[in-house]
Amino acid sequence: MTARQWLALAGLTCSAFVFNTSEFMPIGLLSSIAGGFGLTEAQAGMMTSIYAWAVMALSLPLMVFASRFEFKRLLLTVIALFTAGQFACAVAPTFELLVAARLLVACAHAIFWSIASVMATRAVAPEQGSLALSMVATGTSVAMVFGLPLGRAIGLAVGWRMTFACVGVVGAVLAVYMAAIFPRIPAGERFGLRRLPALFRNRALLTVYVSTLLVATGYYTAYSYIDPYLAQVAHLDAGTATMALTVFGAAGLAGSLLFSRAYDAHRLPFLGTALAGLSAALLLLNVAAPFVAGIFGMLALWGACNTAFGIAFQAEIIRYARPDEASVAVALYSGIFNLGIGSGSFFGGMASTAFSLSSIGLAGGVLAAVGSVVCLVGLARAGRTAE
Repeated sequence: MTARQWLALAGLTCSAFVFNTSEFMPIGLLSSIAGGFGLTEAQAGMMTSIYAWAVMALSLPLMVFASRFEFKRLLLTVIALFTAGQFACAVAPTFELLVAARLLVACAHAIFWSIASVMATRAVAPEQGSLALSMVATGTSVAMVFGLPLGRAIGLAVGWRMTFACVGVVGAVLAVYMAAIFPRIPAGERFGLRRLPALFRNRALLTVYVSTLLVATGYYTAYSYIDPYLAQVAHLDAGTATMALTVFGAAGLAGSLLFSRAYDAHRLPFLGTALAGLSAALLLLNVAAPFVAGIFGMLALWGACNTAFGIAFQAEIIRYARPDEASVAVALYSGIFNLGIGSGSFFGGMASTAFSLSSIGLAGGVLAAVGSVVCLVGLARAGRTAE
């Protein structure tokens, strides 16, 4: 890989870090934002739900519209839109305008995650595609480890508005960097809506989409309530819980590294191991909860397998979609994954209310396990059909 390719991938990795930090940043600033507008935390928390549902709804139509544009120009436009949205958040005088500004950021988010993996693989030689995908995923993992605590620290020190402003400044710097470094990547044939049914007739893609919905829903059934779970079920103090979540994010880096080393040579075994590990971590969460070492171990397994399956699913989509369909196929994946985020949060809340908070791991694990079986059986059959 040339130095320029490394620099281009580094820019995409940083972009992934910034976009993911921005998505979940309001969670760490919720109390400050609520206090600033005289709202309850539950009311302010609707901003996160609206963001996820907006990404779900916008990913496909925006990517169909954007499929006509050259990738570098599209990326720079997306980063500019993202940056403008951050500055708008920083100066929003009312909560309604803050939500509107976040919707602007959600539009940028929807397109970015539809093109990031495709751009990463097309910026390098085909045999380096797995490494390129793992680098982009590393940005996501680092955001979970450092991005959210950093955003929270800035917000506590100088106010939540300054946190959004700082992200906007970073976005502006990224735009300049990517304009100078990233290569031009021609757009494929324009994707029309009449071609959409063909994606769903692709058995392998349909398998990945159904599995994504099930596994993501299972994952977020538990993860959406992991903070109170650690406090009320595992009985960890605030400092230990923070360390546990840091381990969760750091383990994602290991999952990314394992993907770059093992996926190409052992596709289905790698995917099966990642899905089995994720399901097991959720199903055994209550078994590990009474023991500090046990809960740390389960969170490490959960974090590593979560990152591994997420990158592998995107790689499978790129593998089975035609080159001129890849961006829209990934956009569908992004939308379905965000549907899983919203559905998981809903089901986790239902499980906690109907049973207890300790039930979220079992509920999420069952969904993830079903999704794992659907994925492995479906892809194995699709592979035999292709042969």
